[in-house]
Amino acid sequence: MAEAKSHYYYALGRRKSATARVRVMSGKGNIVINDKPASEYLADSKALLSEVHKPFAALELPLKDFDVTVVVTGGGHAGQVDAIRLGIAKALVEKDENYKSTLRRAELLGRDSRERERKKFGLKGARKQRQFTKR
Repeated sequence: MAEAKSHYYYALGRRKSATARVRVMSGKGNIVINDKPASEYLADSKALLSEVHKPFAALELPLKDFDVTVVVTGGGHAGQVDAIRLGIAKALVEKDENYKSTLRRAELLGRDSRERERKKFGLKGARKQRQFTKR
């Protein structure tokens, strides 16, 4: 018997230096981040875990109907979670174009473009200078 190939919706989410490649497919409510369950990957913070669920909550979709697999690289946990959230929202729009207006109103489709400013030569950081002495 031939193995049934499951169809998925793919999207890319970015935030700061984090990049999340997200696949959303029909399933049983499993969220897997870098081959670990989301609850294990984000064990240190329940707030970050709830951020991942926001696109489903905004659309009032039951999470138990979807499986989400994520490969995320770069950045810290907070940046990664924002990248994952954007990726899930974009993947849901791939699934159904009617979700777009609701997700946009919930401010889940906008990319937060703020990046870390590079350190300049001759300075201590991006902007911090050496202390000025008058005498």
